[in-house]
Amino acid sequence: MSLQQVDYAAFAPLQKRTLKVLALAQIFSGLGSGAVISVGALLAVKLSGNESWGGSMTTVMTLGSALAAMPLARYAASKGRRIALVTGIAIAWMGTMLAILSAVLGAFPLLLAGGALIGVGSAVNLQARFAATDLAAPEHRSRDLSLVVWTTTVGSVAGPNLLGVGDSLGQAMNLPQYAGIFVISAVGMAASALVLFFGLNPDPSLELAKASAASGSAPGGPAAPPRRPSLRESWKVIRANQAARAGLVAIICGHAIMVSVMSVTSVHMDNHGASLQLIGFTISLHVVGMYAFSPFAGMLSDKIGAPGAMVTGGAVLLASLGFAGFGAENQTLVTIGLFLLGLGWSIATIAGAGHIAANVSAEDRLAVQGASDTLMSLAGALGGLVAGIALALVGYQGLNAVAAVVAVILIMVTLTLHRHTPKDSARELENV
Repeated sequence: MSLQQVDYAAFAPLQKRTLKVLALAQIFSGLGSGAVISVGALLAVKLSGNESWGGSMTTVMTLGSALAAMPLARYAASKGRRIALVTGIAIAWMGTMLAILSAVLGAFPLLLAGGALIGVGSAVNLQARFAATDLAAPEHRSRDLSLVVWTTTVGSVAGPNLLGVGDSLGQAMNLPQYAGIFVISAVGMAASALVLFFGLNPDPSLELAKASAASGSAPGGPAAPPRRPSLRESWKVIRANQAARAGLVAIICGHAIMVSVMSVTSVHMDNHGASLQLIGFTISLHVVGMYAFSPFAGMLSDKIGAPGAMVTGGAVLLASLGFAGFGAENQTLVTIGLFLLGLGWSIATIAGAGHIAANVSAEDRLAVQGASDTLMSLAGALGGLVAGIALALVGYQGLNAVAAVVAVILIMVTLTLHRHTPKDSARELENV
């Protein structure tokens, strides 16, 4: 098939508007997710009465995200990004309502159900970063993707620091401990949905589809429409594309490492006498690492190439695990480790996502991105599940040691796949 060229320069004004809308929506949704991350583990332990369930909230959230990724990708392919993103946020909002109800009733299974629905919001955030690349010029894909990721910093950093406010709000509303923060989360998600519904119009994915269809009238035959996303078809594309596999490995390993360690750090710190304020500060600093330096991660990827950035991300993750693991009894070293954990995650996943966007053709992009989000979330769910068990069996140090092995795998596999990737693959697709 002849690859059709799209005039991305003509979309520059719309791309600028799209980035602003996605950025504002990410601020509000980040407020919701940041608040939930910091208190979810504590509420899970309280309702279950068992420390081993400390990572369960993160697990069901990431599992919910994994299960929602492909349906949202299919919905985006048929109805556009706008409707898909708003639908996902609405489902996540319902999850916050269930979480509040679980605290009121003292029902742990209800909390898990709410967490799974809240996880759909995480799938929306993942899809939003790819939405930023729909109309982006090829040389700026990583940059535009990272700018949208960066704006999540505002809400995600503020969220964990609203624990005190959430507690006061919960008391004012006669809600049980930890329930008030979910009220703040619900407000943030509702605001995000409204911004996307009214602001993301025209829809970037639909505009790209129109441009691709129009370019089909040029010599070389019609441009192929986007494929209907499915894991089976997506995996066929990934298997045939070594560059896409390299990006996927970086995303999966980086996310599994980050989720596993982050999900039980609040429980570990609580067990060692840390105050709620210190726990909130540590998680906030972790989120700063995840999002605040994402423009740097995007520029690094554009500058030295995605494979080099993915290896760099793996190295930063290794350093973070050293700080958190060897310094498990020192709150300061754990805090430094959590910051580096977020930074390494940011570099590895942004470079991986940009590498996929740059090396997969337009008709396959939605399908492969959906598969990437699904596998990323499944890796996070597994990491969260293993984290709670590992914390109980081998302690926080042992968990960090296991995660370090995964970081080494990320680096070695990325280097191996890159070494055997055809050198012209990125250049061939750079205008698709």
